[in-house]
Amino acid sequence: MTHVVVAGDGPGGLSAALFLAKNGLDVTVVGKDETAMHYALLYNYLGIPKIMGSDFQKIAREQVTGFGAKFVANHVAEVTSGDGGFALSLEEDGPSLTADYVILAEGRGREIAKALDLPGDSSGVTVDRNGQTAIDKLYAIGRMTRVNGSQAIISAGEGAAAALDILSREAGKTVNDWDSPPKE
Repeated sequence: MTHVVVAGDGPGGLSAALFLAKNGLDVTVVGKDETAMHYALLYNYLGIPKIMGSDFQKIAREQVTGFGAKFVANHVAEVTSGDGGFALSLEEDGPSLTADYVILAEGRGREIAKALDLPGDSSGVTVDRNGQTAIDKLYAIGRMTRVNGSQAIISAGEGAAAALDILSREAGKTVNDWDSPPKE
């Protein structure tokens, strides 16, 4: 069983995976790198003057992998919740996954959210400020929660918020993630 499975590998999913893996949780990201980012030009992402979406994805995936997150090139077909966490089946041949937490970052395609009967409307899945859905330990972030108003930087922020919430729950106290520069 992994701590967290992230279903989706765009900016939201990768941001969540980065924070979680950087802080020592076992993270598996499921996605085929088919995100809409490959059709984007980012010039409104704080700290990055201008970058092609495909270049952003490549850098982000390398950064997440560098902290130990694993990638499975597939799509999640189904999520079921039980007493001990979640079971996830994949669309194509591949291993079934189990996890304590799941972060849905699957973009506009909200099939899993619909199958789980998560509350929401045409504007997106209903979540709290950290992305927590009506099902405990199941988060939804990014375009799933704001169908017509998402931006890469908003999705990444929502991924970070979900990750910090999970880290705080696991630690039993508020967790912040910032690093100090080395002393010279």
